[in-house]
Amino acid sequence: MPPELVASPSAQTAQAATLALSLNGQSLRSAAASLHELLAERGFDPARGEFACAVNGSFVPRAQWAAQRLADGDCVDVVAPVVGG
Repeated sequence: MPPELVASPSAQTAQAATLALSLNGQSLRSAAASLHELLAERGFDPARGEFACAVNGSFVPRAQWAAQRLADGDCVDVVAPVVGG
């Protein structure tokens, strides 16, 4: 194969590390490995207690956000409580 048709190893690694995810119904690509990383990447402040998260419909406790690994195709929901119902 001609060298110009072969992706460089760094390009292949970068492409392989990017996940196709859904965040609150919006499709996106991210290199975040964990829920905590995704939240920080997307501008959510994981240190603030004003929202909760679910991955693929399952609630993820705040203490587990850093350990919650993400996989290609995961659906992440970030929800905030509404005062007054």
